Amino acid sequence: MRRILALTSAILLLVLVVAAPASAATRVIVLPGATSAEGITAAGDGTYYTGDLIAGTIFREDVRRGTAERFIEAPPGAMAAGVDLDRRHDLLFVAGGKGGKAYVYNVRTKAKVADFTLGDPQTSYVNDVVVTPYGAWFTDSYHPQLFFVPDVSGVLGSPRTLQLSGPGAGGSPGTFFMNDIISTPSGDTLLVAATTPGKVYTINPITGASKEIAGVNAPNVVSLVLEGQRLWAVQLDDTISRWCLNGSLSHGDPAGTITDPLFDQPVSAAKVGSHLAVVNSHIFSGYPPTSPTYEILVVDA
Repeated sequence: MRRILALTSAILLLVLVVAAPASAATRVIVLPGATSAEGITAAGDGTYYTGDLIAGTIFREDVRRGTAERFIEAPPGAMAAGVDLDRRHDLLFVAGGKGGKAYVYNVRTKAKVADFTLGDPQTSYVNDVVVTPYGAWFTDSYHPQLFFVPDVSGVLGSPRTLQLSGPGAGGSPGTFFMNDIISTPSGDTLLVAATTPGKVYTINPITGASKEIAGVNAPNVVSLVLEGQRLWAVQLDDTISRWCLNGSLSHGDPAGTITDPLFDQPVSAAKVGSHLAVVNSHIFSGYPPTSPTYEILVVDA
């Protein structure tokens, strides 16, 4: 679940805000004209893409320069929850939220190249996406299933649905459960964040079988970052918890937390060297949100 007082359309570049002394190491990048903020993904060389949940706008940031710009204007009615990039073929996959929707944009041409209805338009909420060597996996927050779109050399295949089993198959229509999804580099193991129980599960992408990662307890977890055996869990209670996983990804031990006075319902994050780029959602301001700005915070990882 990543989400109004719009900034003037004349603002096209980032506003760099100097943090309070307690957050002296925090850099703030304001998304110009955003009405909400949700997913973030790295594009390499310090470039990142972030989605406006409500309006569907895609922003592009240069974290090294501290700039942000409106990059892709989405068609009317399109949303942008989670985002992930196929860097090899410049394809940006976007979880479309309501209506079971998903979109794919070419970041070289800014053109929309695919528009999918993956789930039940009445009950599905396509919340997040991860790109693996085989294609893109999307979560459905109201059904125990994942959606897969093959991506072979930049050519998209027909979507299919994977039914889940085990503890990660919780939730039911009308009950919010699964949120973010990430993958090991090989694509052979998926990890999903279940917001309501505050748990993280591994999923076999072939069978759909799921297992809880024992020891990991992250209340209100909405997003995950994985680097080797280090896991960061972004939580809506203004906390990012760190975990050290074992080799089989079956158990995790706590490794500290990240907090910041500027956190305001952080909803997703991406690694930036030794830092995290964290999206502030301000989701508790209402729906649609009513924050005057939506921003990315760059904090120590």
